[in-house]
Amino acid sequence: MLQWVRHEHHIQQVDLRGRETGRRVAWFSLESLTATIGRAKVDGSVGRVVARICRSDLVVIDDIGMLPAGAEAAEAFYRVVDAAYERRSVAVTSNLHPSGFDTIMPKTLATATVDRLLHHAHVVLTEGASYRLAEATAGKGVVPLG
Repeated sequence: MLQWVRHEHHIQQVDLRGRETGRRVAWFSLESLTATIGRAKVDGSVGRVVARICRSDLVVIDDIGMLPAGAEAAEAFYRVVDAAYERRSVAVTSNLHPSGFDTIMPKTLATATVDRLLHHAHVVLTEGASYRLAEATAGKGVVPLG
């Protein structure tokens, strides 16, 4: 039997343990973080919204690199990482190695963001075949179309 754990599973366990011990956790996809910061730009409350996010003990930003990040997403990501730097824990899940973040966001923002993320960081690299792909190629749970 194939045992497989998604990278998000590790962070979900940290989230669960944190909540069980009374810690506050803010969980975002890059898209939801971008939308949250975008709404705050409309009424000029970006600083307050970022500060509210960073009041959490752990800020999770999930699935960086699944889609290209435009300027708005890169800025939102950087703002939160910068505000949390050396004050709060930030967990990022990604299929990209941090050195590849400049392939999905402007190089200047990618460099500054990765610099803050990796300083004092514990990097956990997970490897393995895709569970979904393994299931599909084994014919499990796949129903032919039409």
